[in-house]
Amino acid sequence: MKTTPKFIFVAFFSLFSIVAIVFAADHPVASVSADAALAKLKEGNARFVGSKVSSGKPTAARRAETAQSQHPFAIILGCADSRTSPEIVFDQTIGDLFVVRNAGNLVDDHGLGSIEYGVEHLGARLIVVLGHERCGAVTAAMAGDTAPGHLQPVVRDIQPAVQAVKGKPGDATQLAVAENARLMAEKIRKEAHLGDLTKDVRIISAVYDLDSGKVEWSKE
Repeated sequence: MKTTPKFIFVAFFSLFSIVAIVFAADHPVASVSADAALAKLKEGNARFVGSKVSSGKPTAARRAETAQSQHPFAIILGCADSRTSPEIVFDQTIGDLFVVRNAGNLVDDHGLGSIEYGVEHLGARLIVVLGHERCGAVTAAMAGDTAPGHLQPVVRDIQPAVQAVKGKPGDATQLAVAENARLMAEKIRKEAHLGDLTKDVRIISAVYDLDSGKVEWSKE
């Protein structure tokens, strides 16, 4: 059967409409303001640091509450390190945080797309880039700008932070961790397409201390 231009147009329009509906269906107002979200994260981290035993999470109830929709109050770009789960570090539960993680808490097109979705369609207005003490990815980048396999782009993309802190006083790796988080936050500011929502969004970097559990926040 010969495909007519009219059929192609109708099929394309239908597909476009379906995609538009999917993305528009979850487009709420801000969950909370950026400043209120930051306060919640700071309060949660203080609870995490000060509690000897983790309090029980209302998993079943919260799971039921969030099964049909989600309204996370913050977006966290964090490292894949198994010791740095944002939900635990900030004492949050299901549906609270929209988390993007990879080795070295780096920003690529997939990460930017995830962040844009979290802002535009889920209502988050705070974006936190969370680096951490003794980061293996940063340590690898400190050792050189080459690495085997797919580790190569990881160490390559951390090199700007490594170079930026060379010769500065203090622990070089810790300085690079903080600088890498800062640079990723800056990249989000420059490259994320947030449209009219930009004015309401706050982007900040921070570093998690593996020993104390505390999160140290940048001055922006």
